[in-house]
Amino acid sequence: MFLLLSTTGGLSFLNQAEGKTSTTNREAMFYRKLDGRTVQCLLCPRECVIGDGGRGFCRNRQNQNGKLYTLVYGKPAVVDIGPIEKAPIYHFFPGHFRLCVTCASCNLRCKYCQNWHLSQKSLEELPHYSYTPSEIVQQARKQNLHSISFTYTEPTVYYEYLYDISAIARQSGIKTSIVSNGYMNREPLLQLLKVLDAVKIDLKGFSEKFYEEVCSASLKPVLESLITVKRTKVWLEIVNLVVPTLNDDPQMIDEMCRWIKVNLGVDVPIHFTRFFPNYKLTHLPPTPISTLEKAYDIAIENGLKYVYIGNVPGHPKNSTFCPSCRKRIIHRNHFDILEMNMTHGRCHFCNSPIPGKWA
Repeated sequence: MFLLLSTTGGLSFLNQAEGKTSTTNREAMFYRKLDGRTVQCLLCPRECVIGDGGRGFCRNRQNQNGKLYTLVYGKPAVVDIGPIEKAPIYHFFPGHFRLCVTCASCNLRCKYCQNWHLSQKSLEELPHYSYTPSEIVQQARKQNLHSISFTYTEPTVYYEYLYDISAIARQSGIKTSIVSNGYMNREPLLQLLKVLDAVKIDLKGFSEKFYEEVCSASLKPVLESLITVKRTKVWLEIVNLVVPTLNDDPQMIDEMCRWIKVNLGVDVPIHFTRFFPNYKLTHLPPTPISTLEKAYDIAIENGLKYVYIGNVPGHPKNSTFCPSCRKRIIHRNHFDILEMNMTHGRCHFCNSPIPGKWA
């Protein structure tokens, strides 16, 4: 076994040649049969109607003789190791390393996707490994990793694979999390939440126009997913990538923060993340740091207690502050934790409890 740099910048310990276990297409969950050999996928809000031989919008689910199959089960495009702070999930056993797993494609078409080389490709367009769910969990145990994270592309489009991995991981005492766009129907999400420990959802903007024009999706289902997760015991965090001229309007950010306060509460962490030109939006500039700081101020003014500025290494608002005594309790520099001032989930200085999942 050896280490090498992966395409996502993490450490990969799996070589393409190591993928030795044969995996076959698996019948999909959450679909119904219509007339003849036509089926309708019920996994995400698109609810694609798929004729025999066709695939859904996500490219990963195919109708084969009147049955819907997932094509990517056991066929991850990336398996590597990285810090949980990169997710970012800051209140979920901070400082630990996770096994990162993803498969090809996505059910959105975000014009600024930083992983477009993975998310906008089909299975056939990418090299991939061949690993069963049990083998993925075994690798996490061998590397002494605290969790498995489904990230880089949208986990919804390889639902069955991540569900089985998470179920096995739970039996093995390994935590799991997803980094998701939240574009999933309620019933599949509820089922998945039974085997997950943490969810980070990208709330990409706060208008239907933004979602439609930039992501080829809609906002309402994402808001419903956020509420669904919050009503469970699964830990939830939110990221808002602030894109100049598209979703950086202070009024939009204010409306989003007010919605979060009313519907999710003030303890859900929100990360305002810096945009860098990518994919189809290379003509836009990076987000000014002043814009992120304004978003931070708006969130604080609305009463949100755990607000972060991301993708700005060294920024003081990338650290965690106790909302009671205002002292810094987790000192971060980008993905690195420099100092921890917490004991058993409480502020070391004033003993106030800090929401999250802690060691």
